Amino acid sequence: MKINTTPSVVVRIVLWLFMLIGGALYTYSIDKNDLLFHSPLFHLLSALIGLFILRLAFRAAANGGKELAKGRGENMPRLETNKLVTSGIYKCMRHPMLFGLTLLPLGWALLLGLPTFITIIAPLEMLFIVFMITVFEEMEVKRKFGNEYKIYAQRVPMVSFKRSCLKRLFKRRA
Repeated sequence: MKINTTPSVVVRIVLWLFMLIGGALYTYSIDKNDLLFHSPLFHLLSALIGLFILRLAFRAAANGGKELAKGRGENMPRLETNKLVTSGIYKCMRHPMLFGLTLLPLGWALLLGLPTFITIIAPLEMLFIVFMITVFEEMEVKRKFGNEYKIYAQRVPMVSFKRSCLKRLFKRRA
């Protein structure tokens, strides 16, 4: 199976998987003897909240990705664009997909019910993702779109917590 995408995207996907799986395995080794880890009520509540957060994360990724696809010309690799997208959710925030996916570590940790993952590792992974966005993603799009992106970045925040933007980001598609 050939994946039509850039090495940069592949590296990011591998890094995400490493963080999610590595965080789970590492914290399982720490939490397996924790009393909270053995509480069925904790696992039930944690899993329900985790599923809800994961659903939001994937909705944000899907909604952002659908809009981003409008900037992809013919023969462009998946998850890449050759046109700056500033419509739809991208009117509200510059990185809606990544904002949504920042929720993945927390949702995954809650789903698994690993206390150390929930309280320490997932928040650290979320901070790392924010760092990656602010440094690498911003650098890539500035290089790719130049002055057009700089003007867009002056108008539109990286992330917006405005109710209308969040509603649009997490909206269920038909």
